[in-house]
Amino acid sequence: MRLATFEDKSGAFRPGVIRDDAVVALDVPDMRSLFEMGEAGLDLARATTGPELALAEVKLEAPIIPKKFFHTAGNFREHEEESKRVGWSHEIAPWIVFFQNVDAIIGPEAPVVYPDHLTSELDYELELAIVIKKAGKHFGPDEAEDYIGGYVIFNDVTARDIQRDEMKSGVFSFCKAIDTFCPVGPWIVTPDEVGDPHDLAMELRVNGEPRQVSHSGQMSVTIPEIIAHYSAMGYSAGDIVSTGTVSGVAAFRPDAADYFLKPGDVMECEIERIGILRNPVISWEQAHGAPAPLPA
Repeated sequence: MRLATFEDKSGAFRPGVIRDDAVVALDVPDMRSLFEMGEAGLDLARATTGPELALAEVKLEAPIIPKKFFHTAGNFREHEEESKRVGWSHEIAPWIVFFQNVDAIIGPEAPVVYPDHLTSELDYELELAIVIKKAGKHFGPDEAEDYIGGYVIFNDVTARDIQRDEMKSGVFSFCKAIDTFCPVGPWIVTPDEVGDPHDLAMELRVNGEPRQVSHSGQMSVTIPEIIAHYSAMGYSAGDIVSTGTVSGVAAFRPDAADYFLKPGDVMECEIERIGILRNPVISWEQAHGAPAPLPA
């Protein structure tokens, strides 16, 4: 089952279930409310009938706005290895976690705004993310699968020059949490349709050119281990947990300057059996109708 949030003709955002090339609205306020209903919410989505709207005629939004977005990193060790090859300034240690800014979330086709007064090294990071099905804390990997409500694609857009400065203190967040830096979508796919989440081809393209090509089986830990490891912080239904990026980011190429994003670029994040999350990059002036502020 694919679950999406779309904008209806009145401009309201509606949660819905996708069937073939159409979407049927769900009778709940928003997607997080559906997950807060537990299994009853998912059963409601499976059983919902009503008028179908063609996907081509609606605008998809970010499928869910979570209460908490657990941003984990370092789980694909191939990402660490590529950083060593170019002498990246700081170690990419395993078991990195911080909270993402949920106000930075955007959906499919929404533009990432290039804040050229803040950064000149804008990068992409393809990630598989999990939507948590129910509230819980302090559980082990054997119980973790009961908490998986679905999977979604996440593009962890990052300002690398800001990140290097932040990492001097051992922490980073601002570099990844600037407005529009959190594309999520295009929909949530339930576990029954995804199958084994460790057997998914992953690819990120910029202007049609493959940049990150990998496989979810390259994770050095399992998804249940990741979910269980951070459960001490407590999950709410509808929370998102990312799993870290794969190799191929711009910053870890010898010729990084040629690969950083720029206005006019189009990113496509594709994960097998989930879909394609597409987002253009636009200039600050194009987004706001005025030049970017002078650097602070």
